[in-house]
Amino acid sequence: MLAGRYLRAKRSQGGVALISVISFIGIMLAVGVLIATMSVMNGFRSELLGRILGFQGHLFVTGGVLDGPGRDGAAARILKVPGVTQAAPIIEAQAIAIGPSQITGALVRGIGPKDLAATKLVAGNLTRGSLKDFGAGDYGGDVVIVGERLAQMLGVGVGDTLTLISPAGGATAFGGTPLQKPYTVGATFSIGMSQYDQAYIYMPLEQAQLFFGREDTADAIEVKVADPDGAAAMRAPITRAAGPAAVVTDWTQRDVAFWGALAVERTAMRLILGMLIVIAALNIISGLVMLVKNKTRDIAILRTMGAGQGSILRIFFMAGASIGGLGTFAGVVLGVLFSVYIGPIQSFVEWASGTPVFASDVYYLSRLPAKVDWAEVAGISIFSLGMACVWSLLPAWRASRLDPVDALRYE
Repeated sequence: MLAGRYLRAKRSQGGVALISVISFIGIMLAVGVLIATMSVMNGFRSELLGRILGFQGHLFVTGGVLDGPGRDGAAARILKVPGVTQAAPIIEAQAIAIGPSQITGALVRGIGPKDLAATKLVAGNLTRGSLKDFGAGDYGGDVVIVGERLAQMLGVGVGDTLTLISPAGGATAFGGTPLQKPYTVGATFSIGMSQYDQAYIYMPLEQAQLFFGREDTADAIEVKVADPDGAAAMRAPITRAAGPAAVVTDWTQRDVAFWGALAVERTAMRLILGMLIVIAALNIISGLVMLVKNKTRDIAILRTMGAGQGSILRIFFMAGASIGGLGTFAGVVLGVLFSVYIGPIQSFVEWASGTPVFASDVYYLSRLPAKVDWAEVAGISIFSLGMACVWSLLPAWRASRLDPVDALRYE
């Protein structure tokens, strides 16, 4: 009761309501900004992880097992491993794509028609056309699936013809020579990552073997598992299923630098923004110091009436902690609401400013993602409350040590 009355007291009554409001706003903004920032970081990682792994696979089998008819048997055995959802032989090579509008480099991925249909990130995000003619015809036919942005860049659409040049597709007595061949665009896809939408072309596996001079081999068996985070633990059983000639790597080994950089950036951002909470909570000290000074006479009277040092300490400690608690609660609400409605907020800012605030060419994603991690929100709340309690303790302890005789001497 006394802590609440002291916080609500007017300035003429020795209150520090303005400083309390400033402390409350500072903690609220610091907590809200930290939650919103970490939610965006979590969303960014989740979106990248989901799209990259959905496109590229989780484990890769290479080595001698890829040569000859034993490849299909190895893929069938890998598919029987518990936790494996897909095992597809692939070819991935660079080519030059020629369209009516432009000539540009492209990454051609050779894959079987059934395996492409099972790749939901691509098959489920076709913008035009369909997969019905993909893989139909001799040696897989001449129908390819092109990324939406790449198709726009080349100036081709569904049913149009684009020309691909393989750097070493034709074999002669003097070595490999470039091979040029026209292909029909059967469909276009857009998965929301410019890194893939403007670079990749899907081609039937048999046609890719012929076009790139791979004969009866593949570059890798791409394996997808139910739990991508547990891909490292799946290396041993997949190696046993594939055979002794197989070499198995997972996505954490292939992209270790990229994901390591994201983890370091996330940790650094948490530490830097956590300092905002520490600084905002420091305002509680100044407010309580002034409150103790203004309430010196009240403290002395309470002491002479029998209140102990512990009672005085609790009064001022609760006053400071309540500011931190209310600021933390408001900050959590602010941060969570910002994260949940970040899509409409992004649209409004872009409409008001007339410029995109999240360039997909730079960040690989077409929208600003956010994912609220409630365990992280709880950790931020506990940290904020802890800082408020720590900074409230020193002025409260000073008030409890005040001698009533000295306090009343000059009153």
